[in-house]
Amino acid sequence: MTNTGVEPTKTVAAIDCGTNTIKLMIARLPDVLVRETRMVRLGQDVDRTGRLADEALARTFAAVDEYAALIREHDVEQIRFCATSASRDASNAEVFVAGVRERLGIEPEVVAGHEEAGLAFDGAVRNLRDEPNKPVLVVDIGGGSTELILGSTSPEAAHSMDIGSVRMHERHLHSDPPTPDEIAAATRDIDAHLDECPVPAGDAATVVGVAGTILTVAAGVLDLPAYDRDRIDQSVLSREAVHTMTERLLAMTVEERLALPYMEPGRADVIGAGALILDRVLRRTAVDELVASEADILDGIAWSMA
Repeated sequence: MTNTGVEPTKTVAAIDCGTNTIKLMIARLPDVLVRETRMVRLGQDVDRTGRLADEALARTFAAVDEYAALIREHDVEQIRFCATSASRDASNAEVFVAGVRERLGIEPEVVAGHEEAGLAFDGAVRNLRDEPNKPVLVVDIGGGSTELILGSTSPEAAHSMDIGSVRMHERHLHSDPPTPDEIAAATRDIDAHLDECPVPAGDAATVVGVAGTILTVAAGVLDLPAYDRDRIDQSVLSREAVHTMTERLLAMTVEERLALPYMEPGRADVIGAGALILDRVLRRTAVDELVASEADILDGIAWSMA
């Protein structure tokens, strides 16, 4: 379902700033010119302190400076900057907003959960090569939140839960590697949120997973010698393989995870928590497979400007 019948239009820049990563896509749709990711951990300790840490803001602003240079280089005509869970939750979010405004000349949008879900759904489903069985469940696991979005051609049910990889890691998985009791506590927390989630995951005929946690798990299931975007995109993972990979990651130390050839260093400490979220979500579905998609909310943000 990748949209290839669209004449290129203006050059746009989409920025998605989440709890763990800040991502940039510059496109003259349907052609993507630039796709970049920086691991900045903006949501460092937000769950505990309620505010954005000074060092986290510094890392994020450094990445925004890099992105501003790329945007100037490509003569971008329109920018949309969407900020998600960490900046929604922080008491000092105005510092973040002012810093972005100063560097890019635009006001960042602190996107509400329902709009975040809609953008993620559009980006993921538009990218599918084959017509999926419907309805489609899109699973988007971020650092601070997880979105479940169910629909056929557009979202019909969506919900954002405060159970991202960074949040669950900081809340529960304190040992290296995590202890069985810590994993059990994280599992109970995730399941409690899923119990309250109004999205009927069991109705899904196709499950599509997006964003860094799921793509990293996919790289592990595929046993790649390096992170390979082309091999990961549209790969199909069995639910059992995801379960096995989750157990493997949770049993590893951070140092052992860092040695995995496809692992981004900034994700190594929290990937166990993120994989556990994915594993618990898949157990709520009636399908045996997951489609991994490199297209995500960033693509949805870009298409919203097309």
